[in-house]
Amino acid sequence: MKIILYLFVITFNMSIMAQNTSTLPYYEIPEYPETYTPGTVISRMIDGLGFRFYWATETLTPNDLDFKLKPDGRPIRDIMLHLYSMSCIIRDAALKVPHIRETLKKPLSYTELRTLTLNNYKAASDIFKTAENLEGFNIIFKGEPEDRVVPFWNAINGPIEDSVWHCGQIATSRRASGNPINPKINHFTGTVKP
Repeated sequence: MKIILYLFVITFNMSIMAQNTSTLPYYEIPEYPETYTPGTVISRMIDGLGFRFYWATETLTPNDLDFKLKPDGRPIRDIMLHLYSMSCIIRDAALKVPHIRETLKKPLSYTELRTLTLNNYKAASDIFKTAENLEGFNIIFKGEPEDRVVPFWNAINGPIEDSVWHCGQIATSRRASGNPINPKINHFTGTVKP
């Protein structure tokens, strides 16, 4: 069942890439749930991350993607690739499948990186939204001869919070490159002013 769900998410992500990017999730944060549960709280954290990533990476130019705050810093394109890899860890924890580090056969384009990352956040958020507890949602790193299992606590302070940090790096870098994020977004409400 987990493998079927995993394949569905991968297929879903690939089909979404073929669509117009205006249909991507997290233009605004979805309505909040009526009740607080461990799952709805984690889901909302991921929704907030998705909103920040959406707007930090919206309308980046080739100049922005190559921009570094300092000569030995990471360009925005590399930060986006790192965010994508962490979104895969978050998604795999939600799916309860071992995370296998992806070996890319070709570099992902800006649009592919952005689309896959946003859809990974959305898939994970949707799964967590219905979770009554988080005890079974470990991070499982595929290994030889055996997998390494890490409690979900580490997903919170690891890939989820680290991703928020890196969204801030992108927002700062793009401002420095002369292309600041849309001033109409409101992080507090998760909405865009008309």
